[in-house]
Amino acid sequence: MENPRFPIVTLSQGQLAGTLDNGIAVWRGIPYAQPPTGEGRWRAPRPATPWEGVKMADKFGPSPWQDAQTCCEVGGGDPGVFSEDCLYLNVWAPAARSTPLPVMVWLHGGGFTLGAGSLPPYNGDALAARGVVLVTLNYRLGHLGFFAHPALTGEDPLGQTCNFGLLDQIAALAWVRDNIAHFGGDPGNVTLFGESAGARSVLSLLASPLAGGLFHKAIIQSAYTLSDVSLDKALTQGVAVAQHFGLRNATADRLRALPAQAFSQLASPLNTGPAPVCGDRVLPVPMLDVFFAARHHRMPVMVGSNSDEASVMAVFNVNAEKEIQRIRREDRFGLGLIRLLYPGVRRDEELGRQVCRDMVFTTMGYVVMQAQQRLGLPCWRYWFDYVCESEYSTCPNGAGHGDEVVYAFDNLHRTPPASACVSAQDIAFAGQVADYWVAFARHDMAAPPVLPGPVAWPASVRGVDRLLRIGLNRRAGFRIEKHFMRARMALFKRVMKRHVSLDK
Repeated sequence: MENPRFPIVTLSQGQLAGTLDNGIAVWRGIPYAQPPTGEGRWRAPRPATPWEGVKMADKFGPSPWQDAQTCCEVGGGDPGVFSEDCLYLNVWAPAARSTPLPVMVWLHGGGFTLGAGSLPPYNGDALAARGVVLVTLNYRLGHLGFFAHPALTGEDPLGQTCNFGLLDQIAALAWVRDNIAHFGGDPGNVTLFGESAGARSVLSLLASPLAGGLFHKAIIQSAYTLSDVSLDKALTQGVAVAQHFGLRNATADRLRALPAQAFSQLASPLNTGPAPVCGDRVLPVPMLDVFFAARHHRMPVMVGSNSDEASVMAVFNVNAEKEIQRIRREDRFGLGLIRLLYPGVRRDEELGRQVCRDMVFTTMGYVVMQAQQRLGLPCWRYWFDYVCESEYSTCPNGAGHGDEVVYAFDNLHRTPPASACVSAQDIAFAGQVADYWVAFARHDMAAPPVLPGPVAWPASVRGVDRLLRIGLNRRAGFRIEKHFMRARMALFKRVMKRHVSLDK
């Protein structure tokens, strides 16, 4: 007889026993592909190997190789044990369910070099309690996930392949399509959502010909406008990395014999950047080009960013004040015009902070919204500007990069260090934000494009530019605004398009 404390599902791979707590069933550490080790390194993921008997799914799988200290400091927490054998996912679902539930699949951030689906901010209890099935996952990071070298060219019979981490995400989505019904999820209603590099992954999959039909809605949180890495540049760097390890004219076998952990210890300029590679079969066309041309996969989208995204600039080695000084020297688009768009901002440091925030992050939401409008598809756009009451004095610039994640998951009260000082208002506000995210996943797209909540949130449709302010000057509150930062966005979009054309 099945133990009710260990709910069992039967998949084509075999039987899985999860855990049950407070009405939420959780299955951790489910292999969705074979270990990408040995000959599997730098190859497309292969279907997971079946097992016999009942497999316990009560512990998270190993995390991808990365810098543990940096992940603890800025990546969302302690990633735990590392292994090249890292392709595992986790599922949260209500134990009691009568009809198939919407599915939400989370892609973590971390610049494609940090993170794991098991980190504390991504605990799925609160979202599952709202009536969705939540999936979090690991994917290959750094050079093990995004790598090109002449010795590897031609190995994949399907074509040039460099974005192995994106292929992992696609494999996980295919696993969800084939298996999520066993957990009570609706494979025909899958929302893919992510933050930072996770959001950039969502954009890349919206642009990838290999991801069509694997998800049906998308939430893009704090995606950035940095250009994809060209295939030529990736190949050049791959040769430099091999030479760093003493491998001139390296063979594929010798590259695969290198220890996995060695790649996570590489410093600039040999480390990987926070963007995928364009020019392979996964991402044949630069993501920005796809959205400028509105040729992405058609589906409803939610997109937005935070009021202090510039908090992450140090990670990108960007100095705000120096950026403004460089703009002044080069007169790239007229510093006088920039100052007109930021009335009241006089200091170069603060002006640079806001300009970098809007060029790198805010404009991406505007580009996505316009692409959706060209296709006649709804786009719910937001601006997150809430700060915990205890942090008003220490966060004068608003909500930092990644701050919205624990609100979207309703995990503010569970995630240190915020959990030690949150107020009742903070917790209530986080619950309202999570309600909006779940409302998007639940929304019947045949119905009017309006999400319920403290303020009815209408989508931006063709000819209408609307945005939901989530937090008002760091305080609680919601408000619909029209033409948010429109003059700035129009200018920075033109700058983006110019730089994309210059990069070719």
